[in-house]
Amino acid sequence: MENKTLFSEILERQSDLLERIRHAAHEAHAAVNQFYGVDLPYSYHLDGVAELVARYGGEVCTRVEDVPAVMFGVWFHDSIEDARLTYNDVRKRARSLGLDEAQAFMAAEIVYALTNEKGRTRAERAGVKYYEGIRATPYAPMVKLADRMANVRFSLRQTSDYNHRMAGVYREEWPHFLASLWPATDDPRMGLPQEMVLQLCGLLGVDAKGMFED
Repeated sequence: MENKTLFSEILERQSDLLERIRHAAHEAHAAVNQFYGVDLPYSYHLDGVAELVARYGGEVCTRVEDVPAVMFGVWFHDSIEDARLTYNDVRKRARSLGLDEAQAFMAAEIVYALTNEKGRTRAERAGVKYYEGIRATPYAPMVKLADRMANVRFSLRQTSDYNHRMAGVYREEWPHFLASLWPATDDPRMGLPQEMVLQLCGLLGVDAKGMFED
């Protein structure tokens, strides 16, 4: 597909299905009383990630039938880690909401890939094996990039010491983070939307010169 206009049109045509997915994801996180920041519902973050994928996903999404799976993966990307769902729960939830078996499998794989491992530190929770799994999973690199961009935007908009510190952490982690997501294949489904990468470089104040030159 690789066409942002077509991607947007597909999102519009499938709006009823996508709204069901969105509502179910919101409910899953509300059920465990999860918040974003100090007092925002976690749906704020989920919708922020979804907005970015809706804007940039056409750069890497290759098939019309992949769109529901991608957007399910977006809205449920933290559901195993934070909302007490299992991999099989996620897959069954996708089927119950209207995805076919192949779409449900793709969606669950995205969610599983983005689920942090156990660890005492950020580095342990998102280590080599974690990023290998993301790079091997269709569309997971894009969803992870959108997740990071949503967190960066939020941190930069806040005034608390914690958010200022996290903005610095994201800036310091950026070279390793981007290298860890960078595709090792020509399969566009594993790719990173160029425009999203450049926008995130701008937010972090990082020089993007030559990044996409051959």
